[in-house]
Amino acid sequence: MSPTSTVGRPVSPDGAAISALVAGHHGDPFAVLGMHGGDGVPLSVSVFWPGAEAAEVVDAVTGKTVGALPRVRPEGFFSGPLTGRDTRFAYRLRYRRGDDTWEAEDPYRFPPILGELDVYLMREGSHRRLYERMGAHPTTLDGVEGVAFAVWAPNASRVSVVGDFNGWDGRRHPMRKRIEAGVWELFVPGVPKGAIYKYELLDAGGRLLPLKADPFGFAHEVPPATGSRVHGLPRHVWQDDAWMAGRGARQATDAPVSVYEVHLGSWRRKTGNDFLTYADLADELIPYALDMGFTHIECLPVSEHPFSGSWGYQPIGLFAPTSRFGTPEDFATFVDACHRAGLGVIVDWVPAHFPTDAHGLARFDGTALYEHEDPRLGFHRDWNTLIYNFGRTEVRNFLIANALFWTECFHIDGLRVDAVASMLYLDYSREPGDWIPNEFGGRENLDAVAFLREMNTRVYGDQPGATTIAEESTAWPQVSRPVDGGGLGFGYKWNMGWMHDSLEYMKLQPVHRQYHHNQITFSIHYGFSENFVLPLSHDEVVHGKGSLLGRMPGDRWQKFANLRAYFGFMWTHPGKKLLFMGGEFGQEREWNHDQSLDWHLLDDPAHRGIKDLVRDLNGIYRTVPALHVRDTDPGGFEWLEGADAERSVLAYVRHGRDGDKSVIVVCNFTPVVREGYRVGVPLPGHWQERLNTDSSAYGGSNVGNGGGVGSEPISWHGRPASVLLTLPPLATIVLEHVG
Repeated sequence: MSPTSTVGRPVSPDGAAISALVAGHHGDPFAVLGMHGGDGVPLSVSVFWPGAEAAEVVDAVTGKTVGALPRVRPEGFFSGPLTGRDTRFAYRLRYRRGDDTWEAEDPYRFPPILGELDVYLMREGSHRRLYERMGAHPTTLDGVEGVAFAVWAPNASRVSVVGDFNGWDGRRHPMRKRIEAGVWELFVPGVPKGAIYKYELLDAGGRLLPLKADPFGFAHEVPPATGSRVHGLPRHVWQDDAWMAGRGARQATDAPVSVYEVHLGSWRRKTGNDFLTYADLADELIPYALDMGFTHIECLPVSEHPFSGSWGYQPIGLFAPTSRFGTPEDFATFVDACHRAGLGVIVDWVPAHFPTDAHGLARFDGTALYEHEDPRLGFHRDWNTLIYNFGRTEVRNFLIANALFWTECFHIDGLRVDAVASMLYLDYSREPGDWIPNEFGGRENLDAVAFLREMNTRVYGDQPGATTIAEESTAWPQVSRPVDGGGLGFGYKWNMGWMHDSLEYMKLQPVHRQYHHNQITFSIHYGFSENFVLPLSHDEVVHGKGSLLGRMPGDRWQKFANLRAYFGFMWTHPGKKLLFMGGEFGQEREWNHDQSLDWHLLDDPAHRGIKDLVRDLNGIYRTVPALHVRDTDPGGFEWLEGADAERSVLAYVRHGRDGDKSVIVVCNFTPVVREGYRVGVPLPGHWQERLNTDSSAYGGSNVGNGGGVGSEPISWHGRPASVLLTLPPLATIVLEHVG
């Protein structure tokens, strides 16, 4: 249904089209509303403002009234010719209801927002800066300020933008459909920044769907409210040029990378249990992480999410930092402050799944748009969430553009990709018969593999120095190997095997550890098959697992000693480091996202000792090249003693590059002091005791080797020289060759 005309007569809409539009069911509003005619055909204007009693067309340049429009429908639809005019011009509308009059711009007089190239790239699925065109962008068109809205909903029969600026009336601002890409767009004049809005959609059958938040919304209301907020791309004057130029070297496999994993909402709280803001976190978290010697802060997902109990892992606003702590500019300022202080910023990114909340992506236009229609592909039973359809061009483009958005607009240094294993396997957490094999009959999700490879290629290609990190819990090959060599293209992979085995070993009573020695040594067998990060993450201190300290066996002294020895082992084991907040001072209770960490524990010398040890471990890790430059190179590790299960002792060498001093590490995982323990050394001379987790400075018993030992020409462990050591109880010592 569209306007009709004859030559020389003004265009006028037919009755059926008017009825559909007034009822809110017309899917092509520009065919009815706005100015029609021109080029020799007399002009006519049709407008709809529910409740208005009169309407006039006003010349936007001269301010003069051009003509009154007859009211065709009592609901507020006006249409009529502009006598003597056949050349289009800029105009405004003047309305009246009772004694009230007001002027407004006509959204339907403006040209399309999206260019032909945009539409082409969207259809092709290769628009890498999709976030610059989709969503709500404050802009000026033809000298008029307003907001350009664009949303993908190819199967909807009508889409309107609704908000506090139009009384949430879906009849007021129906959008133009760009059929080529299935995208709906509209420039709405006069909408201010900060306005709350959503999209109102009718499905293909004309049924009204729940109001939807903007998938590309750059800001949202503070949960539990669910509206999107007009904001546009974040505006921040960055001052981190030096960091950005050098961050590639800071995140390379030969660099010391020690990550402090943080849940921003519960690291620390204000009086009254209120959240810290992004500004507060810049003032408090940054100096703390620096003092502790970490190189990076990793934030649990900051993308907007409706349910705080998901910790951010069920996001709906993928393009918006959560409003719980401030504005997008506040978050950008926080990242900038981290960089200027010398800290990298990693964010957890969740492309694996999304929640079923009615205002989110679920059945967005009445169909399985972002997800699969078949629940065997599209529903995740573990988390009651929906799985992205990675084989759909537009969905893949949406997610890759989101990865580039965080690295481009917020200068994020790394994306830690959540739940990669759930993406890679079609039968992940599914029973036989509850999954659909791929085209070759296998269990591999080939679409997800292609997506991850493309995402990594784009991030590394478009954002120099940025990195990606996979949380992948299986033996999928070459996760952190280049795409052109058959890998998935990640920079690093979390070593979940090391985490699981070592924690299982550490929770054993020391008397039983001799029977499980393989659990603490096995990680070296595969330790260089990937570029590994050793994670002691948030997942290890929730769901009844208790805290790290609480999982250590023995009395109170032994618990602290075990944790100190374990940290010493972790920081000297090949691989980058990651520790969840609270672990660095021995948090005693399980993590609770609804309240602050127990900072009062630092009044206790035992907890302060753990904190001081982690600070010193970070210090030695960063300053001793042998402990980091060959983290991913098998030549950087050498066993001295890996088979002493009876005494639960490990001894190994960490090698640096030519010219770097080698380091010997010895771990004693029993509470027995072992005097006269001989260890072969790669070089004769003096070996300085650089760190001892049993030092009284950390709360230990201060058993050790008097600061160092000299070698003897006694062959041991296949070396021509050796040292005779006293091994402290439940402790790790680090010895460095000093000549």
